[in-house]
Amino acid sequence: MSAGLTIQLIAILISVACSLLGVFLVLRSMSMLTDAISHTILLGIVLSFFITHKLDSPLLIVGATLVGLLTVYLVELITDTNLVKEDAAIGIVLSVLFSIAVVLISKYTANIHLDIDTVLLGEIAFAPFHTEEIFGFKIASGIINGFSILILNLLVITIFFKEIKISIFDRALALTLGLLPEVFHYLLMSLVSVTAVVSFDVVGATLMISFMIGPATTAYMISKNLKMMLIYSALIGAISSILGYHLAVFLDVSISGSIAVVIGVIFFVVLFGKKIKDKVVLRI
Repeated sequence: MSAGLTIQLIAILISVACSLLGVFLVLRSMSMLTDAISHTILLGIVLSFFITHKLDSPLLIVGATLVGLLTVYLVELITDTNLVKEDAAIGIVLSVLFSIAVVLISKYTANIHLDIDTVLLGEIAFAPFHTEEIFGFKIASGIINGFSILILNLLVITIFFKEIKISIFDRALALTLGLLPEVFHYLLMSLVSVTAVVSFDVVGATLMISFMIGPATTAYMISKNLKMMLIYSALIGAISSILGYHLAVFLDVSISGSIAVVIGVIFFVVLFGKKIKDKVVLRI
């Protein structure tokens, strides 16, 4: 498999995995919380590294997930006081936890390959060079990780689709039916945390946020049906990955940056297209 095809496949897998979760975050008005989680889980990675002294240990994912859940809990705890609005609470928690991670990295991991810029920006162009051998075949780690997290997200969404749907749209009904909406809320946040840390090494936090929010927000403008939103969101993420890659090759620029730009362009095209359509309908 060529390097170009490998990069596109990795981008598609991760974009679809992120965009599926993004639909539920957009519907719950929790888009900005994704930004906070994508940064604060760096603290979980750092703390887990101090315990294992390995960058490829599964405990890094566990630590990142726990800190992601801690982020959600702290934001909700601060917001529930009614003294601080949610956006301010997100900003406070993000800045504090992420800053702690930055201080720890700069203080104790100066000579270790644990770089803040790599985590935030990523470099998908190098993904084909990181391989693992499976059944005698060398496969890019990004493909394995992207496929694994996509399957995990699909399984959880498929198995608990009705429960998650009811918990999002009618919390009171969910409580009446004994569905425990808080459980599914933190299950969703756990998936977001795991998806974020798996995406770190390949695409970075910035593109991960674009994958998780851009396609889902665009899909929300196209359809109000949950199943169709999931399909549209996944398609937009995949198409953006392909177009973004070819645009980057043509312009000789950052692949991650190009994909994020394409996601933004598609969003604005749909946004202004919908506004024009609504005006035409009103005039008629």
